[in-house]
Amino acid sequence: MLDIDEPKLVYVINSYSPIATTVNEACGTDPAWLCRKVFEWSDNSDLAGIATWLVDRPVKVVVIVLLALLVRRLVHRAIDGLIDRLMSERSTEERDAVAAAEAATGTLRRELLADKLASLRDRTERARQRAKTLGVLFKSIASAVVGVVTFMMLLGEFDINLGPLIAGAGIVGVAIGFGAQSLVRDLLSGIFMLIEDQYGVGDVIDVGDAIGTVESVGLRTTRIRDVRGTLWHVPNGEIRRVGNMSQVWARAILDIDVAYDTDLDLAMETIKTVADGLWEEQLEEATIVEEPVISGVQNFGADAVTIRLSVRTEPSEQWSTGRALRKRIKEAFDEAGIEIPFPQRTVWLRSEADQKAPTKREGPGFQTGTRGGGTDDSE
Repeated sequence: MLDIDEPKLVYVINSYSPIATTVNEACGTDPAWLCRKVFEWSDNSDLAGIATWLVDRPVKVVVIVLLALLVRRLVHRAIDGLIDRLMSERSTEERDAVAAAEAATGTLRRELLADKLASLRDRTERARQRAKTLGVLFKSIASAVVGVVTFMMLLGEFDINLGPLIAGAGIVGVAIGFGAQSLVRDLLSGIFMLIEDQYGVGDVIDVGDAIGTVESVGLRTTRIRDVRGTLWHVPNGEIRRVGNMSQVWARAILDIDVAYDTDLDLAMETIKTVADGLWEEQLEEATIVEEPVISGVQNFGADAVTIRLSVRTEPSEQWSTGRALRKRIKEAFDEAGIEIPFPQRTVWLRSEADQKAPTKREGPGFQTGTRGGGTDDSE
């Protein structure tokens, strides 16, 4: 009897252990340590389950939330460090300008450096506001990403199936990726334009299709008002290159024509005197920040000799400065007897009745003569 029943007794003990079966039923096939300990202490599956719900799961939730807050704080500090680095270059320029203003000698030089410092501070403040805007944007994006990931982890802790949610989000993401490619490109381009400070409100820029003054800069579009008053809405993603004509400083280039028989030294001296006079006046709408430079003879044209004048001005004042200089140079040339030539041409006319006799055409700028090696009537 013992030989027959002993194997059955061993089988019952090994396969139907009441403690092991109840622990699995109370806490699952992979029981948590708290559930097992409470069950072993109380021998009550309900109490073990309640203890797990009240202690184990909330602890995990708290840990997840604390980790999310820690990650969010670290990311925000990294963003603040990035913004500080973007502003460091502006601060260096401002310190250099302050040092130059303190070391300047002469009333005019101090005034010029003071104006330059004031303009630099305005641009620095604009850059600071831009950096602040970018910092808020990046922090909002980082907070949203951390919040979504934390929310999904919390749902997983409450045994909610995330498969359909993730699949739906993937489908929506693919649809948005295909349908809004230009929108994403515009947003990314706008972010990098703000980071690099390529242009700002009030700058005069050339973006290819439109040239004018920037009225607003957004993450998706830039609004530009051209000289005729047309307001252009340009998507940032469509801007392949930007020419900023009013950032930090500008330059007015004047190519002035004089007749071939003009005394070039006298002409260049006259131009230099006029430019220096405007520089010393420091007009509000035509502020020259450095001594004007006569580059010399720029070109030998068909009708005139071209002399080049280069003038460095405040941002966006190169056009008004050029207009003021042209007016004064014309008046100075008239006083000095320097001729600004007009185009001259020699025109040959033949009569159908008499191919040998040239027809003379009278009028300003015309000279007549015979074709093919004949004698010029003007000679």
